[in-house]
Amino acid sequence: MSVNGDVSEKGKAGNRPTFEVDLPEAEVGKGQLIVRFDDTNPAKESNEFVDNLLKDIETLGIKYETVTYTSDYFPQLIEMAENLICQGKAYVDDTPCEEMQKERMDAIESECRNNNDPNKSLRDPVYYRCNPMPHHRIGSKYKIYPTYDFACPFVDSIEGITHALRSSEYHDRNPQYQRVQEDMGLRKVHIYEFSRLNMVYTVLSKRKLLWFVQNKKVNGWDDPRFPTVQGIVRRGLKVEALIQFILEQGVSKNLNLMEWDKLWTINKKIIDPVCPRHIAVIEERRVLLTLTNGPEKSFVRIIPRHKKYEESIKVDEEVTLMDWGNAIVKGIEKDEDGNLKLIGVLNLEGSFKMTKLKLTWLPQIDELHKLSLMEFNYLITKKKLEGEDFLDVLNACTEKQTAALGDCNMRNLKRGDILQLERKGYFRCDVPYIRPSKPIVLFAIPDGRQHTGFNR
Repeated sequence: MSVNGDVSEKGKAGNRPTFEVDLPEAEVGKGQLIVRFDDTNPAKESNEFVDNLLKDIETLGIKYETVTYTSDYFPQLIEMAENLICQGKAYVDDTPCEEMQKERMDAIESECRNNNDPNKSLRDPVYYRCNPMPHHRIGSKYKIYPTYDFACPFVDSIEGITHALRSSEYHDRNPQYQRVQEDMGLRKVHIYEFSRLNMVYTVLSKRKLLWFVQNKKVNGWDDPRFPTVQGIVRRGLKVEALIQFILEQGVSKNLNLMEWDKLWTINKKIIDPVCPRHIAVIEERRVLLTLTNGPEKSFVRIIPRHKKYEESIKVDEEVTLMDWGNAIVKGIEKDEDGNLKLIGVLNLEGSFKMTKLKLTWLPQIDELHKLSLMEFNYLITKKKLEGEDFLDVLNACTEKQTAALGDCNMRNLKRGDILQLERKGYFRCDVPYIRPSKPIVLFAIPDGRQHTGFNR
């Protein structure tokens, strides 16, 4: 069940079984899928949350019937609260907030009531709170607002929900959910519990994610380092990979802490057979190879200098230029800046099976495109938060930018296109070609083998 302001999906089909969140059930039961925002706390809600959650739903390709808000039901909720007070099933408590909280935790009876219950969730549950802050949808009409625990069972029942899927963290509050419906004389809703899916090195709390946005640690809710649907899709995850990953987990009541690797491995299997291949060389590692023979006149090729082979190329060594043929190195030089330069001759009759080095290369021509290769790391440095403040485990380095040169065909890339750079990995085009002076921005897509850190 979503917390205040989060989105929850409902199936609605009269007396047919329907479910929250479990999207196929709405179709199987021939019901309707609705999206509800439980906006009961004006201090924690905003149009920004609503807009971005609806974008996430759209990104997933989810089709819903309508969008509703708990705030739409404020008039009925106030009337219901007044009726419960008149029936002696609720009361007004003016005990100071901190004292009230202590009394509840210590099982001390409030002076404002004379009933008690062994279940702490049923001992002085709060139905309404005073809050003078304006609501993002309805302004300053109200000075008091219903709590989520009071509003949710009411709205679930009257909106036709038959089965409410609630995460196991609400287990102790399920009796309160049922008591509210019983006291209100409403149709009962069946509760089904499941555990939340947690990911390593990841914060999922709306409050914590908001901190990253407000403090400019990320570039918005669709930042590729964010665990939002917009964020991970922008990084290069296909929606079908996410769906397959979720289906493979199944429904469980056990707490799950999952590695990201499995999700990205599924994604790789989807994108690898269909994504086009391109060539790129890293600017700071490139080496000039001048070939003294070839078609009619001399020309220059650019190849990357891989650290593994930086000092291993020898004079008279035969190497393979990928997808072209072999060449024999005849000279090795360095310029004033220490950059390596090679001189060689083509040997197209040579066998690639006999060469140790296979070199990625590009011609030195004006049609090459500037690239900015972006890699991303986790926002926190600890796999699982265990009571400590997430601010104490912030990752100081969460992105890395590498300048490169790409082949001329990359001019045709569109935003969202996924490609593979030969011998470098998979990437998603975030900013396509605009003009020669502005680089094409490519986001590195994890392939399931990288756990933490940067790997290019």
